Amino acid sequence: MLINADAQYKLGAIGFIVGITSGLAAIGLNFSLKFFHHHTHKFDGALWMIIFPVFGLIITVILLKYIIKDFEGHGLPEVIHSISLKGGNLKFRSSFSKLLGSLVTISSGCSAGPEAPVTVSGAAIGSNIARFFKADDKVKVAVTGSGAAAAIAAIFNAPITGIIFTMEVIIGDWAPVYMLPVAIASVTGTEISRLLNGNQIPFTHTLNAVTVYDIIVTLGLAIVCAIVSILFIRALRYTSMQLEKYFKSALFKAIVGGLFIGLISFKVPHIRGEGYEFVQQLISGEFSAGIAAVFLIVVLKIVATSVTLGAGGAGGVFAPALVIGSSCGFLFYAILHSLFPALPAENYGLFALVGMSGVISGTLSAPLTGIFLVIEITRGYDAILPLLLVAFITTALVKIAEKHSIYHYELVKKGFLLRPRTDGRILADIKPRELLEQDLITIRPELLLREIIPTIKKSKRNYFPVVDKKDNRFCGMVYFNDLKEFIFNSDMLNSILVEEVMHSELTTISLSDSLIDIQEKFEKTKSWSLPVVEDGKFKGLISKATMLDLYRKELRVQTDK
Repeated sequence: MLINADAQYKLGAIGFIVGITSGLAAIGLNFSLKFFHHHTHKFDGALWMIIFPVFGLIITVILLKYIIKDFEGHGLPEVIHSISLKGGNLKFRSSFSKLLGSLVTISSGCSAGPEAPVTVSGAAIGSNIARFFKADDKVKVAVTGSGAAAAIAAIFNAPITGIIFTMEVIIGDWAPVYMLPVAIASVTGTEISRLLNGNQIPFTHTLNAVTVYDIIVTLGLAIVCAIVSILFIRALRYTSMQLEKYFKSALFKAIVGGLFIGLISFKVPHIRGEGYEFVQQLISGEFSAGIAAVFLIVVLKIVATSVTLGAGGAGGVFAPALVIGSSCGFLFYAILHSLFPALPAENYGLFALVGMSGVISGTLSAPLTGIFLVIEITRGYDAILPLLLVAFITTALVKIAEKHSIYHYELVKKGFLLRPRTDGRILADIKPRELLEQDLITIRPELLLREIIPTIKKSKRNYFPVVDKKDNRFCGMVYFNDLKEFIFNSDMLNSILVEEVMHSELTTISLSDSLIDIQEKFEKTKSWSLPVVEDGKFKGLISKATMLDLYRKELRVQTDK
């Protein structure tokens, strides 16, 4: 889609507005989480903290399911679905529902991250601002993505990550029409964050110069990150399925899940909440509890996050993936260091950083996001080569076992993920009514073949729909090739009825069918045209030639972006 200069200015202005509003939403959640963390942290070690996650999940479920009534999914998949198939339309309530839900979930000690909820909020804000300006679907998609970019950039103080994550994971297209508002919103959201929160990076560290030996060793870490990413993805999926299977009541599921999290986090408090303090300890070299403790944290963080989200908690996997990734990197180097004591002790931070990049990339199937997120939140530019290698190798290895990312799996399974400029997306943008051909002459089943000869002579078609005169009910089709043997036989013309030669067992099309479904029907029947029937009534025909012609036109439109 080409846009003129005036439209670009408008799109940029909307992106600026979205950047401000989404950035404020992200900062609001961030301040709220810090406030509750400060006041609940003093109770660490109290026995009653075991039931704190139970109350958190119960309140979250009641709030989202029964009060706000926005309980579907955990966030980002619905944003991607909206952009993929709904023209960027998101409900207004999504701009605050997941924020409130994640605030309760994370503050109560459940294991989840605030990034997905705040991204949903930003996307919903963008969607509703675009709707206010009466934007078309393509502009709405761009502005919805802008809100997501601004939110993720603001919460991490990472403008490049906001842009890359939105283009790589959410929109799935790097077209300029999307890049303009996304970039403006991402930078604006970051500046709002810096204005209110200071130009702080989430994690500080000190790295030695990266050597060739470090780079070679990190390739082994890529394999570890790939294995852990696959386990994390499957644990999230399996836990959700099992909890859904055995606990039909959402509230009972929340009670059981919350109690389980409370029990395991009481003994291992590092798995609570988003876990940023623990990540800081790892990359700065302040954590010294040993290999067994870190291994336990990796396992329990995966379990706690899976139970939190499966039991109805609101949150994302960004922060848990950072905790799991940094722990894997730290653990990997700790094992190496125990085997080879001569290795420098200062390299723990490097491997923790690289592990973060690997697990984020593998879990999200987004290597660029994994690389730039870690670089921006740690200022780890010196480690860019090992970050790059591990991110791409981990993603490639994970894709062998898991074809789709944690966000895309369910969408692909349900047919809800159609990326721009793919065949599925192009066909989805074409409505069956646009293909409907109605210039056909219908005939009645009780007519003699002789009586339809005049109709055949003046028709430009080789096929004729047979329709009942009384109620316009579709009966079947007569094809000219079927009439050839009777045309020159007057006895047959005067004795055979239309209903005797018509094809009544036909595959039909409904206007509610998608173009993908229609294409499959053409392939299955080997037909070049199929009748459109609604409530038993004949509406017209759709031909493969017309569909291909419109497909080519839509393809040109989308490739001109």
